[in-house]
Amino acid sequence: MEENVDHRVPVLIVGGSLVGLSTSVFLGRHGVRHLLVEKHSGTSMHPRGRGNNVRTMELFRGAEVEEDIRQAASVLAANHGILQAGSLTGDDQEWLFKEIDPGGGLARFSPTTWCLCSQNDLEPVLLSRATAQGGDIRFSTELLSFEQDPAGVMAVLKNRDTGEHSTVRADYLVAADGPRSPVREQLRIGQTGNGDLFHNVSIAFRSQQLMDVVGDRRFIVCYLTNPEADGALLPVDNQELWVFHAPWHPDQGEALEDFTDERCAEHIRKAAGAPDLDIEITGKAPWHAAERVAGSYSSGRVFLAGDSAHEMSPTGAFGSNTGIQDAHNLAWKLALVLNGSAGPGLLETYDAERRPVARATSERASSRSAEHSHPGYAPAVTPGGGRRGGILSVAMGYGYLHGAVLGVDPDRPVVPERMELKGAPGTRAPHMWVGGPTGRMSTLDLYERSFVLLSAAGTAWRAAARRVAERLSAPLDAYAIGAGPDADLVPEGDGDWAAMHGTTPEGALLVRPDGFVAWRSPGAVQDPEATLHAAMSTLLSRA
Repeated sequence: MEENVDHRVPVLIVGGSLVGLSTSVFLGRHGVRHLLVEKHSGTSMHPRGRGNNVRTMELFRGAEVEEDIRQAASVLAANHGILQAGSLTGDDQEWLFKEIDPGGGLARFSPTTWCLCSQNDLEPVLLSRATAQGGDIRFSTELLSFEQDPAGVMAVLKNRDTGEHSTVRADYLVAADGPRSPVREQLRIGQTGNGDLFHNVSIAFRSQQLMDVVGDRRFIVCYLTNPEADGALLPVDNQELWVFHAPWHPDQGEALEDFTDERCAEHIRKAAGAPDLDIEITGKAPWHAAERVAGSYSSGRVFLAGDSAHEMSPTGAFGSNTGIQDAHNLAWKLALVLNGSAGPGLLETYDAERRPVARATSERASSRSAEHSHPGYAPAVTPGGGRRGGILSVAMGYGYLHGAVLGVDPDRPVVPERMELKGAPGTRAPHMWVGGPTGRMSTLDLYERSFVLLSAAGTAWRAAARRVAERLSAPLDAYAIGAGPDADLVPEGDGDWAAMHGTTPEGALLVRPDGFVAWRSPGAVQDPEATLHAAMSTLLSRA
């Protein structure tokens, strides 16, 4: 088998949409050589999946691609809020919320914020960064089959342009191949959840007059509730390019072919309340909202990420964000196992951490669709047992109860009712502005390629961390925080780093490469080096 291999690579990524390309970017940041194959000929042409939440933007910030994304998204930078209306011209209008971050309160939690960047604009940015980092990205290339053994995965690929077949030997395979994932099917991994929720047809169209009808209402989306022509209107450029999501009922015998250009145009006019609106249909794409989570995120050396692992209702844009965060969680773990810093047991924590988050998030997405009366969705009861946690808690307040974390409160919910980021193990580490070697920075900017130990200047923790890093040959950086000459980081203003991180000036906080707290010591210990060595060994599956 090995004699006939055309390519050898540590990681093979199947699927080149948002999650696959994000996986490539994150692996590239860790220097992991990889091959990505995508059966389509290029990135997405349809404007969809636009909502990138604050946690996702933190990850893109760490990957130094945030500014490029915001530049690609600049046309929608002033759009905020969700409007619900009987039409665009009537009096029946209500803002479900008008600002994503009213009062600017999000600045307490993060150095960045949300970003509206449609998939067709975001994917080229990720592709450019992935290739610049050395990623081998091949479009029009399809995975035909794969087999795995204890040492790796053998895959057969097909170039859809030439028909040529080739074989790839990889240490690991990441399947980001969508909700109908052939990889998941071959692995016979089942799914749980409420299944199909509703169906829509996404209609891209051009209209120069609609801008005048919309006026100064710069919404993210407007739910139009005319019972004879409901749907969701989304601006693409706030001028002449728009998308309309129209309900589709295949269970009632309605075929996709029934959505002719004429029917779609009349539906949009009636929904908008503008019977003479100029409309040119430029594209149509069906999509299906569902609530499903895979029964396992891995099998042997194959891992699921994104829609192959979970499907969610689009309300709140949780699906793509959860998938990108899957990719980030998996990438640093693959990097540490491949370079020998961690044992293979670290990869088992991917399922333990990410699957409970997907279950909780998918339930919240379905509930949010019910709350917003998403066109085409009329549940008999609110799914998921009702509301748990606001959108910010779901987006960035979630926690890991099991996995590569130590000392987690077992009674803590995966998604809390209230957003609290106070340094508890299993939660995203707090954001705090500090003065560092390169000037003003957020503590979140420290976390990406290594574990990081934070402690007060003058304690023994920093020296202990350096010795542990040498003993384990593991990526572990240490920073002393304070105001004296021995400090690496100086808190801005009167910031109390220890109180903010839930410890004391004699304690320490160990943060993972993804910014989640791995372990915390509330105070001084008798032997910092031995204590930290034991924690790191366990976290890296080397104990």
